[in-house]
Amino acid sequence: MTVLITGASRGIGLALTQQYLQRGETVLAVCREPTEELKATKAEIISGIDISSDADIAKLKAAVGSRKLSLLMNNAGVLYNEGLDSMDFSTIEQQWQVNALAPLKVTYALLGNLEKGSKIAFTSSRMASIEDNTSGAYYGYRMSKVALNAAGKSLAVDLKDQGISVALLHPGYVSTRMVGFSGQISADESAKGLIARIDALNLNNSGSFWHANGEVLPW
Repeated sequence: MTVLITGASRGIGLALTQQYLQRGETVLAVCREPTEELKATKAEIISGIDISSDADIAKLKAAVGSRKLSLLMNNAGVLYNEGLDSMDFSTIEQQWQVNALAPLKVTYALLGNLEKGSKIAFTSSRMASIEDNTSGAYYGYRMSKVALNAAGKSLAVDLKDQGISVALLHPGYVSTRMVGFSGQISADESAKGLIARIDALNLNNSGSFWHANGEVLPW
C-alpha cells in the first residue's frame, strides 16, 4: 500500500506518516520543508512543494511518476481568524487558495495514479459545518473548508464508477502549532481516529463528512 500525505512535516500530517509507516505502508511525505522529525522517519520525502503553486504541483506529479497510490491524503492547510473587528480579505483569499483550491488541484493532478480501490481523504474541519456554526468569525477558514467539502462530495460522485472512494474528515481539536497547541487531543490520537475512518471508507459511505471519532457531522 502506498500512501501520499501532504502537509507531512509536522502535526497531524507527521503523525499520519509515522502511523502508516508503523503499519508497514510506503509513505510519500509531501511538504514545503522537512522537519527533523520527518527526516527521522523512513518516509520518502518530497519536499519543496507548496500546494498552492501550480509549478510545485507539477513537480509533485513528476516525483510520483507512474506509481499507484492506495491513499491520497490531502492534509496541508492554513488557519487564520477574521472577525468583523479584524477583517482581512487577503488571509481569506489565502485560505481559499490553500485549503480549498489546492487540494482539488493536487487530486486532479494525481488522478492517473489512482485505481479501483484507491481512497482519497481530505482534512476538513467541523468549522465547515454551517448547521454547527454557533460561534461565528473565522470567515476564511470556514468558507474554505465548506468549499473543500463541496469539492470532495462532487469527487465522490464522479469517481464512484471508477471504484475510488472519498472521505471528508474532521481531525478533532488537535494540539498543533496551527492552534497554538491549545487543542484537546494529541496529533497521535487524531491520526489514529483518522486512519480508522479511512479504513472504514468504502463506496457505500463515500462522500461522508466524519469526525475522527466516528461521528457523522452535519453539513
